[in-house]
Amino acid sequence: MKSARTTPWAGVIVLALAIVAAPASATSLEKVFNDFQQILDRHLTEKDLDHDGLVTAFDYHQALAKDETMALVQQQRAALADFDPSRIDDRESFNAFWLNAYNFFMIAHILEERPDGEVVESVWDYGGRVNPFRKNVFERELFDIGGKKYSLDQMEKGILLGEEAWDKGWADARVHFAVNCASVGCPPLRAQMYTTDNVDDLYAENTRRALNTDRQLHVDGNTLMLSSLFDWYEQDYEREEGSVRDWIRKHGDERVADKLDGTNRIRYIDYDWNLNSPGNFPEFD
Repeated sequence: MKSARTTPWAGVIVLALAIVAAPASATSLEKVFNDFQQILDRHLTEKDLDHDGLVTAFDYHQALAKDETMALVQQQRAALADFDPSRIDDRESFNAFWLNAYNFFMIAHILEERPDGEVVESVWDYGGRVNPFRKNVFERELFDIGGKKYSLDQMEKGILLGEEAWDKGWADARVHFAVNCASVGCPPLRAQMYTTDNVDDLYAENTRRALNTDRQLHVDGNTLMLSSLFDWYEQDYEREEGSVRDWIRKHGDERVADKLDGTNRIRYIDYDWNLNSPGNFPEFD
């Protein structure tokens, strides 16, 4: 009987197929989002505030002035268009991937879609409130991941906080404190992209530090003034902890807990939809 022959390429082919089919947890998200991290390194500024608060700003005009930054945007778009999200098979990679995708596409859209050649003053300039006959930026299915177009709303509400994610135990209401809608009223966009290893630490840190800023939580007499996020997504916080107050108590620090104890009613802060560029934050003056 003639023995089977193997070519020296057989092992290489098997290895290549294994890499292509490997789950996302076996592939570094740092590599997938390398270009996004470089964009953040160049143009995002974080500023520490009193009582462990944090504010951040992205310099869109500076980014547009740099050809290499706009090249990074295109490279990151191409990397995501080639990435198959079905490869993600664990909670941490799932959360990190979709948080980064949302935050990258939000920035990319502002840089690339400029009415009359100018950066918008607010994400609502794209439509929705100012122009009700045009879909707002959150509803548009413009963003290519693995050959499929997604909207920002689909990423946040349909995937990260969709029923399938809740059923798997992968959903986390701190998503609302990690995705950034490019507005002053948003919780801060972080200079460090999310990874499988850091996503839970950054979830905790970003939520805690956001709650220590007056834009997200402060007291007026006996009234607890909260970000409108707690109004819009109340059901997500209640789903996790039973009530908004209990959710805040779990994720805030002792200073925040003291504010909860000293109030007996809740009102919501008007959301500031001005673009999260440095000139719109007095902290950066």
